[in-house]
Amino acid sequence: MPNIFVKLANPLKSVKIIENYKAAPEPTAAVTDTEQTKLMNELNAQKSLYSQACQTVQSIAEKLNHIYEQIYVEQSEQIAKLSVEIARKVLMQKVQDGDYEIESIIKEILKNSPSQQDLTVHLSPKDFNDCQKMQSENQAFDGIKLVSDDNVGNAECVLESPKGIIKSIIDEHLEEIGKALKKAG
Repeated sequence: MPNIFVKLANPLKSVKIIENYKAAPEPTAAVTDTEQTKLMNELNAQKSLYSQACQTVQSIAEKLNHIYEQIYVEQSEQIAKLSVEIARKVLMQKVQDGDYEIESIIKEILKNSPSQQDLTVHLSPKDFNDCQKMQSENQAFDGIKLVSDDNVGNAECVLESPKGIIKSIIDEHLEEIGKALKKAG
């Protein structure tokens, strides 16, 4: 057994050597039924508060999501309207500047015609003059009757056939684009 030296400030009065001493576990306080009931009630109250907080957070999240969707839809509609208005202004400027090909517009409307016989194309007076020149120079639009019509704008045309009328009107095209943008948004 090793030697142990202990330096004390005061002299010892008695010493006892204990061999194989085991410390007793500290006594635990026994929880009474009343205390246990009280603890369970507190725990249940905390669970209830936690559940209410979770429901509140869930409700707030749903409301925020609804607000986000509403704002997104409103902004999408505004963006669609703005896009169509920008396109309208750009197109009107190009039409005003004469920066369009009426021949391409007529060819496009002819593609959509259910009939290729007895066709009459109504054009603005300016476009009518341009198309008459093309028709006399290179046989463009052979078999198609061209008509000058003050009710038709530049860069627009109306096709009459025995099976019906097809219009290529800028405002109508822009309306279709606007509807498609709103639907896509």
